[in-house]
Amino acid sequence: MGKIKIITDSTSYIKKEFAEEMDIAVVALNYVFDGVEEKEGFPGEFHEFYEKLQNTKLFPTTSQPSAAAFLKEYQKAFEEGYESIIAILLSSKLSGTYNSALIAKDILEDKRITVIDSLQAASNLRFLVEDAINMVKEGILEEEIVKTIKEKRKNMSIYLTVDTLEYLRRGGRLSGIQSTIGEMLNIKPIIQLIDGELKLLDKVRGKKKALKSLSDKVQGNVERIAICHILNEEEALKLKEELESRYPNIPISIDELGPVIGCHIGPKGIGICFY
Repeated sequence: MGKIKIITDSTSYIKKEFAEEMDIAVVALNYVFDGVEEKEGFPGEFHEFYEKLQNTKLFPTTSQPSAAAFLKEYQKAFEEGYESIIAILLSSKLSGTYNSALIAKDILEDKRITVIDSLQAASNLRFLVEDAINMVKEGILEEEIVKTIKEKRKNMSIYLTVDTLEYLRRGGRLSGIQSTIGEMLNIKPIIQLIDGELKLLDKVRGKKKALKSLSDKVQGNVERIAICHILNEEEALKLKEELESRYPNIPISIDELGPVIGCHIGPKGIGICFY
């Protein structure tokens, strides 16, 4: 069987060391903040961005990678001796990243490239990438890997909540009036990723109830769980401890969300991903 290259994007928030060890190509999304364009980095590199976000009224704009960025990674992979490529990317309903990857594939006109719309983000995207890597190491055929990833993405869940409605307001998701009333009533939205799109699922009073709501969403035969947060390791650890008591044999990780997704949720935001 030929060598298979796995490519993803920066919203998988895979650790840099793991990407390098497994030779995963991570194509960065972009953001512009205070007039400066930056590429989204890796976990451990986000603190400065969020400190700035907390201390300014400005709000970043985000954008997908160019087709040229994907073209570069495709060509590099083939030059390095890989015989096929599987790109597993952020939901096409959240970003144009998937379309950029398809355009690059069309430019090359190479059938050895498979581009998968994960319909996921953050830790769930990371889970899919890690599962693909494990299948590659096991010698599983490319067609079977692609089929498995496309099936698995249907059975994943993401739920998020915020500490303040301010960043949803800044990002245009709430009006100023809605934000003000919500803050006065201590309203915390429960946001769910459904069919690749973020939608308001519920509204609860207070962060404690919001965290319980997130925890209660984890039901049934769960295989993996991740808690995603933004400058909120304290609550993430508490949530992890509570879930470990219910699922002692399930691996539970804690992940940082980067600027592209995290700017809309804001510091102290937290979420849970699982399948």
